[in-house]
Amino acid sequence: MSSSDPSSGRRAFLALLAPALLAACGFAPVYGSGGPAQELLNRVRIDDPTDKNAFDLVERLEERLGRPQNVAFRLSYGITTRSKGLGITPDNSTTRYNIDGTATYLLRDAASGTPLAQGDVTTFVSYSASGSTVATVTAEQNAHERLMRLLADQIVNELIASSAGWNVP
Repeated sequence: MSSSDPSSGRRAFLALLAPALLAACGFAPVYGSGGPAQELLNRVRIDDPTDKNAFDLVERLEERLGRPQNVAFRLSYGITTRSKGLGITPDNSTTRYNIDGTATYLLRDAASGTPLAQGDVTTFVSYSASGSTVATVTAEQNAHERLMRLLADQIVNELIASSAGWNVP
């Protein structure tokens, strides 16, 4: 079977060429054998949660990094959130809220306590408050859970991105 599309040959060539180009530029999977982020998996002890937001953040961090088997790193964090009304009706009822969230983090060497990586991440989520009281409370709880997952994912992404600079496998 032959193709009448002249660009199909170019696409096939580029598909074969892409792995070679990635290898030539020094691309290596961060979780791959010898990759710097591989050392993070199942080796980060995260501070215990003290409230629901922290619980959700830690849960997602452990989903991404694993539960520590052999602790090499300690991760501390702080969370701040702020809710603000957005949609306001003519009778002065708020129908939509944004929740802004910031998480600060500090990764330390577990043995020496030496700081290895630190920073803060920020994002926001929204929820509707136009339904019943139960629906609004449920939407707000769900928004907080989503916010913590987003913040945790950003923390992990920053740790992975910076791991080559401080983590020697």
